[in-house]
Amino acid sequence: MTETQQIPLFPLRVVMFPRGRLNLQIFERRYIDLVTHCMRTSSGFGICLLKEGEEVIQEGTNQTIHRTGTYSNIIDWDQLENGLLGITVEGSAKFSIEDCWQSDSGVLQGSVQFNETDNVGRETIPLDDQYTALADLLQNLESHPLVEQKKLIIDYNNLWDLGWRLSELIPIEIEQKQQLLEIDDPWERIQTIEQLVSDLANDA
Repeated sequence: MTETQQIPLFPLRVVMFPRGRLNLQIFERRYIDLVTHCMRTSSGFGICLLKEGEEVIQEGTNQTIHRTGTYSNIIDWDQLENGLLGITVEGSAKFSIEDCWQSDSGVLQGSVQFNETDNVGRETIPLDDQYTALADLLQNLESHPLVEQKKLIIDYNNLWDLGWRLSELIPIEIEQKQQLLEIDDPWERIQTIEQLVSDLANDA
């Protein structure tokens, strides 16, 4: 059993996977302070999918989040043309939330356990020939201009990478992406993706 750790949480309408990259515009004071702290301490924060509520908290409303997310580190930042702070984050490890609460700063905090298998740095799982079509699909998705600009680092001979990147990039509902994130077994994830891709082809 892994040790429980406390980390700040960033609820978003997005599902983050290990080694995925996401560009964020930071404008709320609580998140500006969080990003400043993370850059000073070379630490990160957890990104988790919102179940209910908005990314910007409205008075009299609540945020509800899914209990599985991905720890992410800031790998680049810049001041955008609109004057806002822009950051690029990269996912590294999946975690499960045991408890969460809002701190005095307004940032959600979570008591989490990091997943022992579903994270960057795991031993490569070489791809079988049966997954060649999925690898080709991922290469096609990666060539899209909006994906190209992310400058993703993808090991096309690693089942982990294939599952993570296809989970992010295939055009499925956000809740389906969350379900893929919650799968711990990489073979189960890729089999689920195969079925989803087949369903998409049949619906086309």
